[in-house]
Amino acid sequence: MKKMKKFMGLALSCVLAAGLLAGCGGSGSGSSSGTAASDDGEQKWIIGEIGPVTGPVAVYGQDVADAGKIAVDEINAAGGINGYQIEYITADDEHDAEKAVNAYNSLKDKGMQILVGTVTSAPCTAVGAVTVEDNMFQLTPSGSSKDCIANDNAFAVCFNDPQQGTKSAEYLAEHFPGMTIASIYDSSDIYSSGIETNFEARAKELGLNVVVTEAFTQDTATDFSAQLQKMKDAGADLVFLPIYYSNAATILTQCNNIGFAPTFFGCDGMDGILSMENFDTSLAEGLMLLTPFAADATDDLTVNFVKQFSDAYGRTPNQFGADAYDAFYALKAAIEKADLTPEMSASDLCDALKTAITEIEVEGLTGTITWAATGEPDKEPKAVVIKNGAYVSLES
Repeated sequence: MKKMKKFMGLALSCVLAAGLLAGCGGSGSGSSSGTAASDDGEQKWIIGEIGPVTGPVAVYGQDVADAGKIAVDEINAAGGINGYQIEYITADDEHDAEKAVNAYNSLKDKGMQILVGTVTSAPCTAVGAVTVEDNMFQLTPSGSSKDCIANDNAFAVCFNDPQQGTKSAEYLAEHFPGMTIASIYDSSDIYSSGIETNFEARAKELGLNVVVTEAFTQDTATDFSAQLQKMKDAGADLVFLPIYYSNAATILTQCNNIGFAPTFFGCDGMDGILSMENFDTSLAEGLMLLTPFAADATDDLTVNFVKQFSDAYGRTPNQFGADAYDAFYALKAAIEKADLTPEMSASDLCDALKTAITEIEVEGLTGTITWAATGEPDKEPKAVVIKNGAYVSLES
């Protein structure tokens, strides 16, 4: 198995030159066979990315797009992939399935050969139904529904929903075995309901004391008072939140209004709550979540990535950005493993990458990652807590 090591010092010394190299930010062009060439005939990789950079979960898509650019700039500055530069083209799907399919078709028309995306589960599933027909290789950084990787051309960098539910229950059983637990989830969302289903099953196996499980839909996601009162009355001292941060912010605010102050525990959808507009972030103090990435980690790779990201964009990257960064280095490793070139059609690239990605090991921001033929990654999660307005690693 081939192990890929990313030498950040070299990348950092080269990244200032990246803007002089062909590849980032322009519109792609390619033939109907899927090959790609620049205006002067130079072959290049055209890698597309789709995610929400506007709308309710824009913080996820923006971090993915921005971290992807950092990775592409590094790779191009260091010589590209197998000697060929990358052109990085992106599109906004607004966390909408129909718009995501339209975005995919637009990027395909620009010559896209490989897709990094989409960022959220429902759009990713919708796009997956099209990529499988085209035999386009699809690597989602953060689409966590198992439906995102249902087809053999689709792989993920992030944990899927069953994994998140199972690992959350296992973490609580190990670290908070005596707590009285309540859970609230979005039954109208495949991400949330997928995590909840597997959390419930594993919690039962482990003997966790789950006293209340409440559901809501996006049509009712403004008033949680009835559900929260049930949790308070049941004496819950920990609330599991397998939901997105936008709904969690409302829940934390309304808990505060009724004097209900349990420990809150979420999954990767919680990442972003500190950037939620019109939310008192002090209410998130002590909130914990499982994530594959902790921005305060002290290893060289994380320190250098966070510095680059913060310097470029004025904010700390979340785990979605880290997943995207790792996605590009996984593609690099898989392409090199199979010795591919951009003259190949998108379909031929896909056929080769399906096998190659299962034969690599990536030392990334989100841990040591390998992939199964099912598309699932294998890596270990980390737990973080919000402390003094920042995400801080918890010792396992």
